[in-house]
Amino acid sequence: MNDEAISFERHPLKPFLPENARLLMLGSFPPPRHRWCMDFFYPNRTNMMWEIMGEVFYGDSQRLVDAENKTFRREAIEMLLKERGVALYDAAVAVRRLHGNASDKFLEIVEKTDILNLLEQLPLCHDIVCTGQKASEVVCMDYGVRLPKLGGCASFIIGRREMRLHRMPSSSRAYPMPIKEKAAYYRTMMLSIGIL
Repeated sequence: MNDEAISFERHPLKPFLPENARLLMLGSFPPPRHRWCMDFFYPNRTNMMWEIMGEVFYGDSQRLVDAENKTFRREAIEMLLKERGVALYDAAVAVRRLHGNASDKFLEIVEKTDILNLLEQLPLCHDIVCTGQKASEVVCMDYGVRLPKLGGCASFIIGRREMRLHRMPSSSRAYPMPIKEKAAYYRTMMLSIGIL
């Protein structure tokens, strides 16, 4: 089957853009709908993002997890992100899934996100963290950024704004690192921005 025969899908969520956001977190693209446990970002119950955030902000990886209902505590997550000034979206607004799964490796970007447009709605934001390899590739390629080492950051310009790109370990369980180690990277990054 050639690429033309594989239909593409558009992003099912609107950007989450609190006015006070100082950090924009960019994933690649949501997983297929059947893997969702909630209508929000990082909706796959096996993804560790909300466990990482629970560990970072509360010292409790289960704080944002609703284990009984096999989902996450969306209202608590949104409240935390608004309080701390964290915006969320993805690097692509339209993709083709070449193997029908959520793997970045088999994700073809049909239309990239207009990151400059997102930032125009986030006047306080000077930091971007890419939470997936594909998202990192998009930002690095489009803005001439050298991919930082894990846990590092690189300065670059979008429009007239000085920005920093942070590279964190993936929140996917497929990325082989214990949650406390992943959380330590995110905690250090949040501290450097002044969010924590």
